[in-house]
This record gives sequence, structure tokens and C-alpha cells, in this order.
Amino acid sequence: MKPTVLLVDDERNTREGLARALRRKYNILLADSAMAALEILKTETPEAVLTDLRMPGMDGMTLVRRILAKDPQPVCILLTAYGNVETAVEAMKNGAYDFLTKPVNLEQLEVVLKRAIHSRRLEESNQQLRQELDAKYGMDNIIGQSPAMEEVFDTVRQVAPSKATVLIQGESGTGKELVAHALHQLSPRATNPFVAVHCAALSENLLESELFGHEKGAFTGATETRKGRFELADGGTLFLDEIGEVESPTQVKLLRVLEERNFERVGGMNPIEVDTRLLAATNRNLKAMVEEGTFREDLYFRLNVVQIQLPPLRKRREDIPLLLHHYLTQFAQENGREIGGITPDALDVLIHYRWPGNIRELRNLMERMVVLSRGEKLTLRDVPQEIREDRADTFVASGPLKGATSMQDAERNMIIRALDDHKGNRTLAAKQLGISRRTLHRKLNEFDLRD
Repeated sequence: MKPTVLLVDDERNTREGLARALRRKYNILLADSAMAALEILKTETPEAVLTDLRMPGMDGMTLVRRILAKDPQPVCILLTAYGNVETAVEAMKNGAYDFLTKPVNLEQLEVVLKRAIHSRRLEESNQQLRQELDAKYGMDNIIGQSPAMEEVFDTVRQVAPSKATVLIQGESGTGKELVAHALHQLSPRATNPFVAVHCAALSENLLESELFGHEKGAFTGATETRKGRFELADGGTLFLDEIGEVESPTQVKLLRVLEERNFERVGGMNPIEVDTRLLAATNRNLKAMVEEGTFREDLYFRLNVVQIQLPPLRKRREDIPLLLHHYLTQFAQENGREIGGITPDALDVLIHYRWPGNIRELRNLMERMVVLSRGEKLTLRDVPQEIREDRADTFVASGPLKGATSMQDAERNMIIRALDDHKGNRTLAAKQLGISRRTLHRKLNEFDLRD
């Protein structure tokens, strides 16, 4: 499909001459004034506007400013017989893509037009990609309103624009990679690469080659020189997931990169400098590993410039309904199902389930329930039996809970015990129960335990 170009010139011969020269490769729209051009732009969306600078009424410079205030924006190229450096600089400052003098060199014009339209399409493609990445990996995709998650959000917003190395800690399935993506997307590096390496999936030798690359002939099978992930992420962000699984020799090399910002490929001798921001994540206790001697203390301090601790789902139960609704809507749409929500009894069981697999487990469960559901809502019958039983086990524990005759009794007894354990301190009791203080307050009203 041929690109569309709008030609704006008050001189008829120039206007029609340019149109004849360009029609073979472009769809041409013609306007004899700036006002006529603005009228055309109300119904047409050309990819480029080629306009004379000096015209009666509104001049070309003003037209360019008016055009670039609209959306979508075509690329604008100015033509004039009065070309000078000052005018060219002013045109570029106002957003013009380029500036050509009359009489127009047609070969030069075609080159400029081709380059300008290619640049516009590339920018549109990049913008669309950024929007898709923001939708998939931006802060809006990290769901939560609990105090614990608000603290995470605040830290991400504050740290993202910096160059600081960030260590993201949390149990498996808590969304560590989503946080890493958000840190990248909210940083000045967002238009540059985000490169992820899952360290536990690679052997030590393979991980070293993946991170730093290798020279041709460095080892058997190295038939060509290959860039590593640090080089591929140059100017962007490198995310090392499961950093606690990295062996000691690779830890030494990682430390050197963080300290000196250069490295050699495997089998290479020349230092390679990179500008790569490092984010790392782990579900292990690195501090304990340092004390055990299985993780280098100096690397730990280099990685732990800023730490983001992601809470497990059982520690932010007030977020569970939000997550359930989000994934129910997503999987219902993906599978063409009309499901209007979750019944209260099913929701109660899911809120009080312990979620050992955290958000990853919740997501997978919701997909399963949506696919297998036969009703207009998800009910207790749609909740897998092992989860219903686990929920009961969560409350029917030892001590005072043994005498409970129902789940409600068990929950009531559990709250009483937590308050007793902390001499009535509701904040500490809520923390022990894995719920917010607001949720505890609601439960106290529900069970008439306000006193």
C-alpha cells in the first residue's frame, strides 16, 4: 500500500509538478494554502506533509506547529526559496523532520521522504511495543492494594529512574520478574533491551558462556564468536533470576563486572565495557547463604544496594479478591466464557487457602476453574477438593482450635488465640494471622469480639 503525502503550496505549477513526480510511489493530496491543508487533515491521515514556508495567510512554520499538535502526527518537511541556517534551525526546533530549498532536487526529495516515512513507521512500531510492554509489565499489571504491596510500589517508583542494582527477594511465584520488568519500564532505559537469564536452568559452564559470551574456538562446539547477555543488554537492563543458584567461580566474575563494568568473553583477552543495569532475584535467603559460606559476601553487598522484599500471598490476603477477579476476567475472555464472578462461600475458601505457590498457583487455579466451570458463577463445587480440605486444615489446627465445630468457630478461636498471644495488640495479631489490621477489625465485628 502506497504511503499518502499531503503537498501544500500556493504556487500551482510547483504543487502540480511535485505531484506528478511523486505519484508513482505515493498517494498525493493537494492543498493551495495552510487553511486548506488543515481542512484536509480533518478527514485524512497522511504519513507526510510537504509544505511551502512562505504562503499568504498562515505560513508553513505555523502550519507545522498546528499539525504536530494533533494526533496522529505526520512527518513534516518544509520547502522554501529563502533558505538560510536560522530558518532551518527554527524549523527543526518546531518539529519539522527536514528542510529543503527550492528549486527542489527531486532525487533528494524522494530520499528524504522515504527516510522520513520509514522513521515515522518505526516510531509508531516502537510506541506500540512500549504500550504493549507497559500493559504487560508496567506497574498496573502488579495487582495489590495491601500495605505490603503499596510499600513495594513506592520503592519501585523511587528506585526505577536510578542506576542502582536491585535485589528482589520473595518466595517462588510472588512476581519477582514482574517487578524487574516494571523497574525497567519505568527507567530511562525502557526503550533499550530487557534481557532475562534464569540462572538455575543452566549449568555453570553454560551460564558463564551465556552471561559473558565466547570467542570462536573457546571450547568444543564454539564454531563462532557469540555475544553474551551482558553485551546484549548494553544500554538496558539485565535480570538475573535465581541468583542464589550461581556457583562460586561465576560469582567472582559477576563481582568483577559490577565493580569494573567490563569483562572478557570466554576464551577472549580483550576487555569489553558495557553500560548494563543489573537486577537480581532469588527465593533463597542470601544473607544466610553468606553466613554458611555458599555465597560471596562481597557480591551480596554489591547486589543488595536496594532490596525489594515481595510478600507471600498469605501475608496479603486482602489482595486475593483483586487477583481472583483479574484472572477470572482474563481467562473468561480468552476462553469465550461468560462468568459473572465467584460465590461468597467459594471466595471465602480461596481467601483463607494458604497459597504455597503464591500468585503463580492462583493464576493457574483460576484458569483451571474457568475452563472446567459449567455455571454463570464460580461456586464452591468448582474449587478443587484438595484446596477445600487445605482450607479446613488451616484453621482446624492444634490447641483451642481442636474443639471447633465449624470453620467459622475455628476462625473465631484462631483470632482469639492470636490476640491472647499478643496481649490484645491487634497489629501484631493481624501480622500473625497473615491478614491486614482492617480485615482483623472486620472479623472482630463479625464474630462480636470487639471487647
